[in-house]
Amino acid sequence: MEPARVSQRPSAPASLDLVSTEADDLFQTRSQSPTDARKQATCDHFDAWAAWRMEWEEKARAYYDDQVRYFKFLVPEGLHVLEIGSGLGNLLAALRPVRGVGIELSPEMARQAARLHPALEFRVDDAETVEIAETFDVIILADVVGHLQDVGAAFRRLHQACTPHTRIIVSYYNYLWEPVLRLSEMLGWKMPQPKQSWLSPEDIANLLRLADFEVVKTERRLLLPIKIPFLSSFCNKVLAHLSGVRTLCLSHYVVARPRLRRLERPYSTTIVIPCRNERGNIDAALKRIPRFGGRQQIIFVDGHSSDGTPEEIRRLMACYPGKDIKLLVQDGKGKGDAVRKGFAHATGDVLMILDADLTMPPEALPTFYEALTTGKGEFINGCRLVYPMEAQAMRLLNLIGNKCFSLAFSWLLNQRIKDTLCGTKVLFRRDYERLAGNRDYFGEFDPFGDFDLLFGASKLNLQIVEIPIRYQARAYGSTNIQRFAHGWLLLKMTVYGFFRLKAV
Repeated sequence: MEPARVSQRPSAPASLDLVSTEADDLFQTRSQSPTDARKQATCDHFDAWAAWRMEWEEKARAYYDDQVRYFKFLVPEGLHVLEIGSGLGNLLAALRPVRGVGIELSPEMARQAARLHPALEFRVDDAETVEIAETFDVIILADVVGHLQDVGAAFRRLHQACTPHTRIIVSYYNYLWEPVLRLSEMLGWKMPQPKQSWLSPEDIANLLRLADFEVVKTERRLLLPIKIPFLSSFCNKVLAHLSGVRTLCLSHYVVARPRLRRLERPYSTTIVIPCRNERGNIDAALKRIPRFGGRQQIIFVDGHSSDGTPEEIRRLMACYPGKDIKLLVQDGKGKGDAVRKGFAHATGDVLMILDADLTMPPEALPTFYEALTTGKGEFINGCRLVYPMEAQAMRLLNLIGNKCFSLAFSWLLNQRIKDTLCGTKVLFRRDYERLAGNRDYFGEFDPFGDFDLLFGASKLNLQIVEIPIRYQARAYGSTNIQRFAHGWLLLKMTVYGFFRLKAV
């Protein structure tokens, strides 16, 4: 690994690889406008405190430990990561990127960071005018937006370092804590800071939207930023996530993605249909699935049916020679196992789930395809709880349970989820492969398959979008849902999800 480099902003920048051993004053070549003067004052302030920054971070160890812990939850190891306002580079180093670049206004901070983290690269530059000639998986702005003179300009500059899959993560402090933080500075408990802008999560989300980014999710954390045995854990891992109380948390996070329309080409699709005792629905499924996108593959995954479903599928495979139809038999039990086996054998760019009971109309699949491939979302979830349902389509107790769990999971995932158990879910195969590679974080916990995908999509910071469907009564067979047994499983998964998604 090459040694760390402190790069200076050149007069005609071409890439982040341009190196300088001495950082020139960024503002000396232009007249000192009020904005330039404020930037110079901010630069001078952090230059003056750079030698003691590590000591101040040790004093606020509870805060920085929580920040690192949550960023490590949001950012897997081994990615290309850019940090704007990188300070000493400790957060960037903790994420273990395969390529890590820090941009810092203060030359002295950059020098300290280069000394501490020789495997990373640090560059002295202005976030509002920086030129970046490479792209990154993740771009971080941690505790820096309040120091920027034009936050919108800085956000707009980020597009040059983005791919359609890049995630922007902005963290900042809750302005309700301003009196406490100022008092801490007066008492010598916290490093003095210049006056900063007052930016709420809503302000940051609005500035991101104006800069053509789309907010994926937001989070609030850290109710008690000091270490007190047992009390700190209870406050920060339980109380901090309760409605009302969470508005008092010190730290807030906003995750966003570039607002881009995709549809680069017609994508091939694989439609996975888990089935158990659905013989009477197989022909209807094949007739009703419309043509859309590029090449289309249909995979039936049978769950040890006793009504002749596999035989019916084989018969119809011969009747539809123009369709790419495949039959698999489950190794285990449950819809989740069937979905994982079907996706493992899929060859399409886009992966879809269609329940064999056809309560979700197959004719709606092109709408899911269009939402995904045009970039409206990255994980498309069906929603049965908007349009009126056919009689007997869903029992009252099931409906009440679904509405309750939708509230719980919207809270868990920090994205609006109205219907967690709709069987139709759609995503790109490349994102599913990332999700599957990260599955050890949650484990094989979900017999339904819905929460394995929802939790995984949230962990990857995918944009979840719901499409309302008209839920229909099944025409053949009987439901495999066991209301009370499955309801208990859902409750357990809600608690499990809390400790894996919230209390981290």
